[in-house]
Amino acid sequence: MSLAPRKRSVDTASSENESEQRFRRIRKSFTFPEDSRRVADRRGQADRHEPLSRPILQRRSSLFSTIQALADAVLVGGLALGMSWLQFGGLPREYLALCVLLLMTMGIVYDRMGVYRNFRGIRSKSILLLKAWSAVFGFLLSVGFLLKTSEFFSRQYLLLLYAGGYGLQLAAHWFGYQLVLKARRNHDQKNALVIGTGQLARYLHERINRNPWLLENVVGLIKAEKEYAEFMTSDIENEKETESSPVLGDMEDVIRLVEEHEIRVVYFAVPLDSSPLVEKLYLNLLDKNVDVHWAPNIFGMNLVNYSVKELSGVPIITLSESPIVGINLVVKSIEDRVLALFGLILTSPILLIAAIAIKLDSHGPVFFLQERTGWDGRRFRIIKFRTMKVLDAGDGFVRQATRDDPRITRVGAILRRTSIDELPQLFNVLLGTMSLVGPRPHAVSHNLTYSERIEAYLARHRIKPGITGLAQVRGYRGETKDLTEMIKRVESDLEYINNWSLWLDIKILFRTIFTLVHEKAY
Repeated sequence: MSLAPRKRSVDTASSENESEQRFRRIRKSFTFPEDSRRVADRRGQADRHEPLSRPILQRRSSLFSTIQALADAVLVGGLALGMSWLQFGGLPREYLALCVLLLMTMGIVYDRMGVYRNFRGIRSKSILLLKAWSAVFGFLLSVGFLLKTSEFFSRQYLLLLYAGGYGLQLAAHWFGYQLVLKARRNHDQKNALVIGTGQLARYLHERINRNPWLLENVVGLIKAEKEYAEFMTSDIENEKETESSPVLGDMEDVIRLVEEHEIRVVYFAVPLDSSPLVEKLYLNLLDKNVDVHWAPNIFGMNLVNYSVKELSGVPIITLSESPIVGINLVVKSIEDRVLALFGLILTSPILLIAAIAIKLDSHGPVFFLQERTGWDGRRFRIIKFRTMKVLDAGDGFVRQATRDDPRITRVGAILRRTSIDELPQLFNVLLGTMSLVGPRPHAVSHNLTYSERIEAYLARHRIKPGITGLAQVRGYRGETKDLTEMIKRVESDLEYINNWSLWLDIKILFRTIFTLVHEKAY
């Protein structure tokens, strides 16, 4: 996601009228060789605004995906029960209950993480499988810790189950992948066309042709009529024919190409506002034995956890939505509380020494409380060790610390350099006002300033703020000397929101360990 400084608002009424007139002129000039009465009849049907009579988001589980899921369940369940039998000479109730809970959790987690959506190669599949399997084990260990039942289970048993379970599943998925490759070589592929020449169209061309799960072969791209394309699209990077993405013609050539190349699949890779283009060509393709798909190019927008849903038969493209809802909210809350409590216990000696040092070094309180903006724009008080001298409030604008800042105390310099001053925020996590991982909460005055200068800045508040985040482990922390640095920070925050997962949190926490001492931590 790429952000940009906000532009000043201007009167756009005249330009909008001009664009609308141009759009109508283009629609009139954009025709196909088909009987006008048939088009009119079909358009009358297409103009209905009633919900569809059948669900539009049908989950088409293939037989192969079902077999994969059953194979994983049999292998993991068999391993869990077999190891229990070998180790204890029977099946203790605790281990039998663990096996049942393990398989149930696998079903939920694997489904939500898309393990059995087969549009991926074996390498990415193995990584996704590892993430999902680790998430399952992480959840079970967290439940065992909270219920104080983990002591009933052998650590050796759990370790072997984790390693062996992943190994067996990986072997099964690899074997299935080889079967798919063999089937691809032995079956005829469907020829496909992609309508569009922008980045999304070229991306689809490459991905479809490289994906062994799709028995399709994109023969080339179709360029929209020039004036129409320039008006309707904004991401056409290079319309010249390339070896990897050949441009076979324009819109007037589609029907001819469908017949000449025996095209059976057509993909539209055009923006949402290209509906007239899609509708006109789709009406012509209805007479052909062609599968038609539309991949609307919405990726030039500042999307936040985008998805496709259905409401009473109406397809809905979600452009912005918080990812931390439902089961995700439960999982992240458990993760935060358990790890925050563990962190406080582990660092309690450091917290005590730091508090004593602050009190002996300078006059003032041990903790520094400051109002910040959190989830959904709610205000809360962040807890940090005081690292600066106690001064007057001044004009109320919070000034960022700079290198060799005279306000920083001697002990404060050490605490900031080692990031120890951030440790009291673990109390914020326990109180529920912060998370371990998320966008860093900025001062209220900073939010007021940057929200007027950076697009989608306030979208950072769609989730709870964190002690650390993707921006921080990438080095975007501390003083921001220019607007570009803050834009990079916000881009990383929105990338985290779009791609949130338990595994991503674990990776960020692990990387944070190596960034505690940082050159910009002053």
